[in-house]
Amino acid sequence: MASIAEGVLMTMNTGDFRQALGQFATGVCLVTVDDPELGPLATTVNSFSSVSLDPPLVLWSIQSTSDHLGVYTGCVHFGISVLTADQAALSGHYAERGGHNALSEHFITGSAGEPKLIDALAHFSCATHAVHPGGDHQIIVGEVLGFESVEGTPLVFYGGGYRSLA
Repeated sequence: MASIAEGVLMTMNTGDFRQALGQFATGVCLVTVDDPELGPLATTVNSFSSVSLDPPLVLWSIQSTSDHLGVYTGCVHFGISVLTADQAALSGHYAERGGHNALSEHFITGSAGEPKLIDALAHFSCATHAVHPGGDHQIIVGEVLGFESVEGTPLVFYGGGYRSLA
C-alpha cells in the first residue's frame, strides 16, 4: 500500500498502521439484523460512531470479505448494542467467522424487529440510510429510529485487547 505525503510516495506497512490505529481506544458493539433467509445475526464491531444529531445518524463499517456483507449492506433495519465490560465473552463469540447466528438467550426483539442485546449499555434501532465504499470496508450509515441506554461500565478495546477504564 502506498500513500502520498507532501508530494512524496511512501510505502506503508499495514501491520504498523494497524498497530498505530490500535492506540485509539474504542467501545465494542454488536451490530444485529434479522435476515429473512438466515434469521437473526450479530457481528462484533468497534467501528461505531455518531455522525449527526439532526437527523440522528450513526455509522459503522464492515469488512468487504465478511460472510454477511450482503445481508448488512442490503438490510432495511439493523441494531447496534453497546457492550458492557462483563460482556467480553459475547464480543469474542460474535467476532468469530461463522459464529454470527444470534443466540436467543442473548437477545430480545428491538423496536424495528432487529435483535437487541439483553443488558447492553445502549441500543440503537436503525434504518439503513446509506452505504459507502471505504477501501476494504463498506461504511453503513443508519438513521436512528429509537434508542435506550443505562449507566454502566463499557467494554473497551485498546492495543489489540480488552481494557478497563480504571
